[in-house]
Amino acid sequence: MAMFAALVLLSGLVVPSSGHLYTDSIRPSFAASYTIFIDNGGAFLQSPNAAFRAAISNNPNQQLPQFYFSVIHSSSDTIIWTANRDEPISDSAGLLLTPTGLVITDDMDRTIWSTPSLESPVAFLQLDDSGNLVLLDRGNVSLWESFDYPTDTLVMKQRLPVGVDFSAGEYRLLVTAFDAVLQWNGMTYWRLSMDDRAFVDSNAPAAFMSVNGSGLYLFGHNGSTVVFMVTLSPVDATGSDFVFAKLGSNGKFTVSSFHGKELVQILQLPAEDCRIPSICGTIGLCDRDKTCSCPSGFHNRIDDGCVPIDPSFTLPKACNASNSYGDKTSDHVSYMKIGDAVDYFSIDFVEPLSRQIDISNCQLLCSQNCSCLGVLYGNSSGSCYPIRNNVGSIFSSIFGLGQEYFSGYIKTMSQSSNVDLSSKTGVGRKFSVTGLVLLSSSGGFVLIAIVVGILWWRRRKGHSGAAVVRLGSKNSFSAEIDLLSIAGLPVKFEYEELATATDNFGMQIGSGGFGAVYKGVLPNESVVAVKKITNLGVQGKKDFCTEIAIIGNIHHVNLVKLKGFCLEGKQRFLVLEYMNKGSLDRVMFDSESSVLEWKERLEIAIGTARALAYLHSGCQHKIIHCDVKPENILLHVGENLNQNLQVKMSDFGISKLISPEQSNLLTTLRGTRGYLAPEWLTSSGISDKSDVFSYGMVLLEIVRGRRNFTIQLQSNGSDHSPLSAPKLQRLYFPLLALEMHEQKRYMELLDPRLEGRAKSEEVERLVRVALCCLQMEPFRRPTMSNVVRMLEGSLPAGWPRIESLNFLRYYGSSYAEAVTTSTDGCNGLSEFILDSDHPLDNC
Repeated sequence: MAMFAALVLLSGLVVPSSGHLYTDSIRPSFAASYTIFIDNGGAFLQSPNAAFRAAISNNPNQQLPQFYFSVIHSSSDTIIWTANRDEPISDSAGLLLTPTGLVITDDMDRTIWSTPSLESPVAFLQLDDSGNLVLLDRGNVSLWESFDYPTDTLVMKQRLPVGVDFSAGEYRLLVTAFDAVLQWNGMTYWRLSMDDRAFVDSNAPAAFMSVNGSGLYLFGHNGSTVVFMVTLSPVDATGSDFVFAKLGSNGKFTVSSFHGKELVQILQLPAEDCRIPSICGTIGLCDRDKTCSCPSGFHNRIDDGCVPIDPSFTLPKACNASNSYGDKTSDHVSYMKIGDAVDYFSIDFVEPLSRQIDISNCQLLCSQNCSCLGVLYGNSSGSCYPIRNNVGSIFSSIFGLGQEYFSGYIKTMSQSSNVDLSSKTGVGRKFSVTGLVLLSSSGGFVLIAIVVGILWWRRRKGHSGAAVVRLGSKNSFSAEIDLLSIAGLPVKFEYEELATATDNFGMQIGSGGFGAVYKGVLPNESVVAVKKITNLGVQGKKDFCTEIAIIGNIHHVNLVKLKGFCLEGKQRFLVLEYMNKGSLDRVMFDSESSVLEWKERLEIAIGTARALAYLHSGCQHKIIHCDVKPENILLHVGENLNQNLQVKMSDFGISKLISPEQSNLLTTLRGTRGYLAPEWLTSSGISDKSDVFSYGMVLLEIVRGRRNFTIQLQSNGSDHSPLSAPKLQRLYFPLLALEMHEQKRYMELLDPRLEGRAKSEEVERLVRVALCCLQMEPFRRPTMSNVVRMLEGSLPAGWPRIESLNFLRYYGSSYAEAVTTSTDGCNGLSEFILDSDHPLDNC
């Protein structure tokens, strides 16, 4: 308390008398702590209708005296938002309101939490009647709102946008364009669409989720189109003045209403407790009466869930750089049976490792992958489903949606090579390909015959399931097992099929850094784009297939869909959906193409932003594109002229897949000159903010309709005489955009071919968003999720810091010099100078 009091005195902050509860607003300078406002239970500000209060208080669900800055619904004592939920403070630690924002400090004067950099000084802090905590400037313009930073609770009048983090402990709710999914440690265990009361109302993509007394809704970008909803009974929330949705740290997503003096839960997802991944702990069995027990051969250990009774067996952890195992380890893999007629949450959301396989080979596939910690084997179909990365609870098949009964096996490790595993595992034991083949000559031939039969069956099925390899060498069986162990591989095409489809690769429609692209027509008459990969960093068939499997499972309306692949020898191809309008650079920069209207440009800008937002924060694996440019933005228009323009990003999957922990380690120079962020050129850490910079460059090109750097001919003579020597005029458009922004002359940046056919406020919005994306320091650039919101108008467009853009003044001149002298720039520049029909605008 002494440290906080000293800081207050030094900074001139005002400490109000104890017990004074503000209603209207609070002005800087202001200081608060639980001790100061102890008479009010730590509350220092309430909404005008007294429904909500802002307080520094102890969470009543915790025994330790740990304090948080929260917004609380007063009547029900429900916490709807917390600033420092992961870093509690003491009762004497403080909250400070200054002209730069809100700051929470601990007893050592270290910053625990603060609002981000704001566009102008703070004049007021208010708590409105909906529970939204708002910082305002002198003009009553919102600078920051707690509703824009949700934690684990969604209240009425609040929006949860697509891709925004909404989490509690190991659990997360993710709103997508067409659904909302619940995830545990990154693995999906429930979708909103699985509820009996859910239905789709529109095919439009969703922009946000909201809740009220009649249900949960996904709304479109106009804020009124209902895309998807889960209806609630009208009597559930009739007369309630407070309805909220909450994701608990127990994995339950609930909707509750407050009637009089009672909180009533009116919806729970999943409806069955046993479908919550950790409801009974590791390997805990959730029975039909919702009681938890351990399978036979296991016992409960505090904090560890169920573990083997035999101490010589241990449960492995998912692989990483330090604990991955292989043939050189002394541990021996075995499998303990955890039950028959059991189910697991992930089966409904992942592809099996393989189908039509026996249990021995199912376990073999798992043994060769250290991320696989167990399997569920379909007794009737022969499907082999993995338990990956984290082992949750299992449950009785009585709760399953399908008719398949599964037997569950969990992987264990033993230090002894002489243990009789058959007595412990039933059918489980340590397998190897060599051992299987050498069991007996007849057994070996039978096994090979089974595999050949599986391959023949898959070929007859027409490229379904996992990848197929030819049995042409002594390693072919091992290769088949390796590829089968990669879940989620799309259709595998043979080289001859693609050669036929593309007229022997004679219909080239494009080229890029990874190879040429050909148009192809498959036997079913579907048109595809076949991309030949000639410059890929991934080495080895299995590494290539692993990345392909991940790409194939990424689905978004603004991302080009991967339909299949080809892998034969050194030949590698991707089979992608065909986009009939080609890439944005051809449509926008080609002088012979019709002019893109402003509405189409907005659609392209927003669609591209949504794609990047999904790659960065919407899919299970964070993906940094690394090469955002018009050439990788593809367009499609249906045969019906009334069909909307489709905008899709390509080449996203070939970029380096990285985890959040690795994102600042990627420094290899890639991308395209003119779109590279400054950190590429300084060998600094690369992050998703590098994509944001590139997007900002593309956004300016969309506004102008030309490349950001152009070279034009300009005559020296005022009479335009043929004798006047032409000279080059270089224009670096980002610098011009900065200068026009400083003068608020945004319409002068618009493509002159549009002849003013655009709303000035929309042009201003795009230019300001683009400049925010171009700020030199990555942390100052917005996330792509916020870019989407700013472009759509649900979030005010930011004001870029001029000092963070001053680098454009020399960055542009350096780039101009590089382009005009480099062979990578406009080849044959002198020929263009002599030809007046070519203004050098497409360099």
